[in-house]
Amino acid sequence: MRKKLLKIRKIVESQEKRPRKDVKAPTAFKETGKAPVEPEVAIHRIRITLTSRNVKSLEKVCADLIRGAKEKSLKVKGPVRMPTKTLRITTRKTPCGEGSKTWDRFQMRIHKRLIDLHSPSEIVKQITSISIEPGVEVEVTIADA
Repeated sequence: MRKKLLKIRKIVESQEKRPRKDVKAPTAFKETGKAPVEPEVAIHRIRITLTSRNVKSLEKVCADLIRGAKEKSLKVKGPVRMPTKTLRITTRKTPCGEGSKTWDRFQMRIHKRLIDLHSPSEIVKQITSISIEPGVEVEVTIADA
């Protein structure tokens, strides 16, 4: 019994020492003989929403974003001009209830623009790094197409 164990151990040790040519290392992918292809950067559908009370500054930021996207040859849709929200408050001029009944009418108009881009998110970071006018809010959402 002991001799058999020693014999088996010698066989196993001799097999461990010499490299096996018939067994290949396990690979996850089948070799096709072609050069490896770099993985493509994921292209996202990115929506940039701009809101402001000042139309001039809103249009300026909008034009700057679109110019930057077209310089990088991205697919751009927009600017889509959404309906203007008009917020109204009507209030009495006088702090007390005396006097003639005169009223003040205040309103605030909020303008909104949408820009859709088809690009990787890294490029959008570069585009949106431009100086944005004060009073313009920028919201970036990524919605995969």
